[in-house]
Formats: sequence, C-alpha cells, structure tokens
Amino acid sequence: MVNAAHLHNPLTLAYLGDAILDLHVREHVILKLQAKPNTLHRAATFYVSAKSQAQTFDALVDAQYFTEQELDVLMRGRNAKSHTKAKNTDVVTYKKSTGLEAVIGYLQLAGEEGRLKELLDQIVALCEERELK
Repeated sequence: MVNAAHLHNPLTLAYLGDAILDLHVREHVILKLQAKPNTLHRAATFYVSAKSQAQTFDALVDAQYFTEQELDVLMRGRNAKSHTKAKNTDVVTYKKSTGLEAVIGYLQLAGEEGRLKELLDQIVALCEERELK
C-alpha cells in the first residue's frame, strides 16, 4: 500500500500534530510533576506555546534534524495560508509552529511511530534545555 500522508493539506496535518503534541506533553508533565491540573496546564503551556514551537523549529532546522520528506512537509506547513489569526503571537512565530505541527501529523499518518516518538522526545528535551537557561 502506498503511503499518501504527504498528500494531505499541511493545515490538516498541523491540526492532527497539535493534538498529538499536546497529548505527549500532557503525559510528560503528569509523570514529571505529579501535580494538580492547574499546575500541569501551566507547565504544559510552556512546551506547546507557539513561541516554544517556533524556537524548536529553528533549532531542529539549524541542526538539520529533518529528512528531506519531513523538511518538505515542514516548509509546506510553515508556508500554508491559514484563515485563522495567530493568538498572542506574531505571524512568523505562528507559521513556524504550524510547520512543526504539520510534521508531527505527517509522521502519525505515515505510520512512522519510531520517528514520531523520537521527534516528540526531542521537542520536550529542547524545551527543557531552554527552561534551564
């Protein structure tokens, strides 16, 4: 069977990627903090904010982390014309965030569980590095 994950609209991939990243981060902060929901929510927001995702986007692109196919999806997600407005951030930050989420959605639909887990763990690790600075 031919995998057609790359044929999906990048904003559709980002929609899925947003949910996957959010779930991964929620599980991470629950295991890390074992705190009340309000504290967990504040902690999770640090990882999934558009600003944090844009910083992760830049770090991973600079490190040449992505495969050629992933980079294509990343850039298609970043360049996609969204009909929604960025909340609490500038357009460039929002677009980078969308690109990162698109790659996550792509990896999920492509059935690349190992690479997806690796990327999600890398996102968390980069966020924690920034948190320590």
